[in-house]
Amino acid sequence: MTSNTFPALSKSMVEEKIYYLTREGLKRLKKEFEELQTIKLMKTRGEAPKILHSEDIDPEYLALQEDLSLLDIRLNELETILKNTQIIKIPPKAEQNKIGLGATVLVNINGTDGEFTVVGTLEANPAKGWISNESPVGQILLGKEAGQEIIVNSPSKTVYKIKKISYTTS
Repeated sequence: MTSNTFPALSKSMVEEKIYYLTREGLKRLKKEFEELQTIKLMKTRGEAPKILHSEDIDPEYLALQEDLSLLDIRLNELETILKNTQIIKIPPKAEQNKIGLGATVLVNINGTDGEFTVVGTLEANPAKGWISNESPVGQILLGKEAGQEIIVNSPSKTVYKIKKISYTTS
């Protein structure tokens, strides 16, 4: 019997999630990261409020600590994302007949035409027509070709007829 009571961590248990981003999306996240680092530096450089104000803890000190904690959480989140980012690229010509990340898809949905672009989860924005590759529709569409039909049962049965697939630089 071994003294190690914890099971060995498999590679899949410690692998980080990959975040798919457009070049613009990556640029926005890098800018946010830099701005938050600057804000944190400015907050920690200034004179910190005194911990004690008479017999009570200074509310200004507590607010500073809370601000720094929230900044650290977001900075850590952004750092993880930036370390594990993969840029969405246009596939080779031979693969552009299939839906992949970055594809703009023209579909007929139960008789009505619609268009959307498949992106990573961080940039999904239905108002802009950007759907996540991890959404129910996005998952089913990946790898499909023009002319194919798919059925999505969420929350009701919806038929998507793929009319056209295109890729453009972002």
